[in-house]
Parts: sequence; structure tokens; C-alpha cells
Amino acid sequence: MAATKAFNFALQNPSTCFSAKRARAPSNLHQVFTVKCSVLPASDGAATGLVERPWNVSNARLVLEDGSIWRAKSFGASGTQVGEVVFNTSLTGYQEILTDPSYAGQFVLMTNPHIGNTGVNFDDEESRQCFLAGLVIRSLSISTSNWRCAETLGDYLAERNIMGIYEVDTRAITRRLRNDGSLIGVLSTEESKTDKELLEMSCSWNIVGVDLISPVSCKEPYEWVDTTESEWEFNSYGRDGETYRVIAYDFGIKHNILRRLASYGCKITVVPSTWPASETLKMKPDGVLFSNGPGDPSAVPYAVETVKGLLGKVPVFGICMGHQLLGQALGGKTFKMKFGHHGGNHPVRNMRNGHVEISAQNPDVLPHQVVPCSRQYLPLYFVCFGTNFTLIFILLQNHNYAVDPATLPKGVEVTHVNLNDGTCAGLAFPSLNIMSLQYHPEASPGPHDSDSEADITDKYDLAAVFKEFTELMKSVKQHT
Repeated sequence: MAATKAFNFALQNPSTCFSAKRARAPSNLHQVFTVKCSVLPASDGAATGLVERPWNVSNARLVLEDGSIWRAKSFGASGTQVGEVVFNTSLTGYQEILTDPSYAGQFVLMTNPHIGNTGVNFDDEESRQCFLAGLVIRSLSISTSNWRCAETLGDYLAERNIMGIYEVDTRAITRRLRNDGSLIGVLSTEESKTDKELLEMSCSWNIVGVDLISPVSCKEPYEWVDTTESEWEFNSYGRDGETYRVIAYDFGIKHNILRRLASYGCKITVVPSTWPASETLKMKPDGVLFSNGPGDPSAVPYAVETVKGLLGKVPVFGICMGHQLLGQALGGKTFKMKFGHHGGNHPVRNMRNGHVEISAQNPDVLPHQVVPCSRQYLPLYFVCFGTNFTLIFILLQNHNYAVDPATLPKGVEVTHVNLNDGTCAGLAFPSLNIMSLQYHPEASPGPHDSDSEADITDKYDLAAVFKEFTELMKSVKQHT
């Protein structure tokens, strides 16, 4: 039997609501409108005859190992996924983050609240696929506006079977991660799974000691043949006519690292993470690159042994994971950080010239006057300390592990230090022709501060790391 619910809406002085130009009704007169609506309840309590809601409802849960449960709305793929939750402070470049293999096994929480407004395109991908476990954001853009946009972020993730959630308090989760450290979490859209079951899943999974490199590495060697387009060419030195043969170990390598090497005249062969050092030496390279990659360096002892087999025999350059593997190969130890460094605001001091290189503008480390210098694509600042100037460069960070410099042997130089927590951000061992950086010097979509700054002034030249690597190979080549 139909039940009728009456709703009374009384609008006093409707003229003030609908027409500003109408004469006001006398104050002692009232016009009342009554609207009656009839709703036929279905047997299950839901209304019948109504169209589907045009908005999403909270249909997903993020359950952290500390017992907290965060309800949200889902986009992208559906299902249940487990991973380590980390926060990234980058303001842009979410597509490069999605395709960075270093995020394998992790849920990336973006601290920037508005994500998806530029959509996605196929030029900005850093690898062949998305490797992260899921994406956590505050607000999903309802529209896209960019001349290169090929599809929406939600469609892009759904096609690649990557889960995403939004309308969740990312600031509160970030504070929890910052205070308690990175946490394992389970993301689920399955209503059949209870909160207790999801919590048990998060408590039973551990990312420490897991080899995350093998799944993201290539399976066979290949030649890098893609050219560096003019808008992404940052080699202002120009090429010296030399061609350098470089073997790049793929521990989760990003395309822009390869593009940067190619722009400096390198002919690159990319090899799998398990490629033997003996086979590399047979290829007679001028230098070897150990790339970035995900996870715990202690979980891949085979990679450490490969690095050991090449030390002192050929110039080597390590980036991120490659830096950590070099640290272990030299006899040092690595440790897991509380919540790692991911994106936005990590100042790094270059110990050789005293310059401070920062992954984004950070008021906490700019106590004096900041003077911006204009350059396309490049956030660059001079910081004034009285009559002296310190050059500020902008860099990118993405790692959960660090090298303990106290465990390194004599002769190893710490070239860069993170100013937020004092961790090692760069190494050099001149006698063995070794150089490494914990951060990402290729840093596309930006910033590009580790590239040449010679066009600003020779005094403030950062000695671009890719140029430095080619100079190292050139020097060794001339003396052999």
C-alpha cells in the first residue's frame, strides 16, 4: 500500500526570492506554497521509478594496519589491493608518478588536493605501464582542460587495472604517516569483505625484504633509440662529438633518464636487473648506469653482487636504487626511513660547492630574501644572506631507503646531504670512478636543476650530473 509523505515548504515574501524589481508585498500579507510529494517504497526500502544517482557514493575503504578505516569514493579499477601507503608532495606530474616503477607495491597519496584537471596523455609516461598499487587523492577533477589531453585520469587507471579513491581526508592521513611512519594498507571496493578481514590483510603483508625489482625490469636487453625532442632538451653545453657506449641496468628505469643520457651523446643498451657483470664487460662499455627502482636494496643481493663485479673496471653512475646498491657494494649499509622522501620539499646541499638544491619551494629552509630568476621550465632562486648569495636549485625525491655514510669505507666522499634529516643524498669514490645520487637528476616533468646552468653564470654552474658522467667516461677513455 502506497505511503504518502507530505513536505511543506513555506516561502514568505516570495517576491524577494524571485524578482528583485517587484514591489514588496505588505508586511502583514503572507503567500504560502505547499508541495506534496508521493514516494512509493520498494520492498527492499529503495525507491522505485527513480533514475540512478548522477553522483558517486562512498563505495570504497582504505584500511590501514593501525586499525584506522577511511571511507572514500572509488575511480579507476575495482577490487581489493594491498600496498604500502606513502605521501607525495608534488604539485604536478601525477602521470609521471603513476608510471614511475619506483612506486611498485605502494599506494601513492597526493598531498595536492586537486588531481586530474589536465587529464593524461601518452607523451609523459615514464615507463611502459603503471606499476603503483593505487592512487589516493582528495578531489578528482570533474573535467579536463589541456591541449594534450587524450583521456581522463579515471579511464586511464581503469584501462590499466589501477585502483584509485577520492573524497578522503588526505591531510589527516598524511599527518598520520608523518607521525607514525609509512603504513601498510588495503584498498577495497568489495562490500563482501569485512573491515576485520581487510585489517588482517594489512597486518599480514610486509614490503620489507620483497624483491620488487624483478617484476618491473625488462626481460631482454634492448637498444634505446628514441630521440630527445627539442622541448625536453636541456643539454646547453652541446655535444663534443664523442659517442659513449653506456650499459643501463634496468632496476625500474625511467624513460627520461635514458633521454638525458642520449642528449649527451650516449649510445645506450638497457639490460635486465639480473644481467651478469661478466656479460656487461664483454660489451666493452664506456660506462654503466645503475637506475632507480622500487623497494628494499637488501632484498636484491644478486644486484649488489653485479655492482661489485663492475666496480673499478668501468665508470659507474647510480641513481636512487642504484645509489643504494652502490652503497652496499662498497661495504656500507642501508636502512628504511620513517616515511621516505617523495616529491615536493626536500632541500639537498651540494657539499662540493655549498649550493642548496631543493625539490620544491620550502619556506622552512629559506629564512632570508629569495629572488627568483626566470628560465623556462626551471624554478631557480638566489637566497640572500647579507651580502652573500646562495644558489637554490630544484630537484626531485622518491625513495624509502637511505645509505648510512658512517658504514662506508675510507675514500668514499659524501657529495650531497638532505637538509631535512641529514641523510646521504650523493656519493663519489674518485679512485674507482664512482658517482651516485639519491634523488632524480632527470626530474621530468621537472624541475631540471641538475642540468647545466652555464647559461646563468659559470660561477654558479652546478656541474650537470649527466655532463659530469660523460666527462668521467671521457677522462677514463683517454687514459686507457
